[in-house]
Amino acid sequence: MRILFVEDDRIIADGLCYSLRQEGYEVIHFLDVESARAAIQENRFDLALLDLGLPDGSGYDICRLIKAKGDTPVIFLTAIDDEVNVVMGLDMGADDYITKPFRIRELISRIKSVTRRYGRTDQARTVYEISDITIDTARAKVYKAGKEIILTALEYRLLLIFARNKGQILGRSQLLEALWDVAGDFVNDNTLTVYIKRLREKIGDDPQNPRIIQTVRGMGYRAGQTDS
Repeated sequence: MRILFVEDDRIIADGLCYSLRQEGYEVIHFLDVESARAAIQENRFDLALLDLGLPDGSGYDICRLIKAKGDTPVIFLTAIDDEVNVVMGLDMGADDYITKPFRIRELISRIKSVTRRYGRTDQARTVYEISDITIDTARAKVYKAGKEIILTALEYRLLLIFARNKGQILGRSQLLEALWDVAGDFVNDNTLTVYIKRLREKIGDDPQNPRIIQTVRGMGYRAGQTDS
């Protein structure tokens, strides 16, 4: 599912983008009305998450444009929860209204509820690609150029984290937190280095010149952007 996300607070946006991508959603983030307007004209989105207060306008402006173009679900995210604003948003076609601060599980539940009402699937992606590596999450299998690669549970999870955040720089602390959260195994900074080394070897990523899992000096790692 491709989500249009418009939020001018970079801290809030970064956190939500990371969490939603971990759930398998494709999130396209914009900071203002103008950039979102251009994206809406050129792309198709399955759902929109819109902040109300934006530097060059309002989430209402974007909602009007979205609803004029087609029947795309809209959820407003805002700190303004007075009745007038709620009614105004719903009257122009918004499907839900969630007040900040909120928990990510609450937002995901609202997304699922809205997409069900539209009769659309809200299933996360089941196939990810990085270069010639394909990850089939439905079968928990990994392939390189069509040939299956056998990974341990932690290696698989690590690769999936990179795939779900393709093109983003992930710090070591982010990777450690994500691995601990899912696997429940103890992974420290030293063992993370070992796992990345082993994963690179298994997926055929040259450790001297890695193109699939790239090292960004002083910042962390990033999955290559050379694939579609």
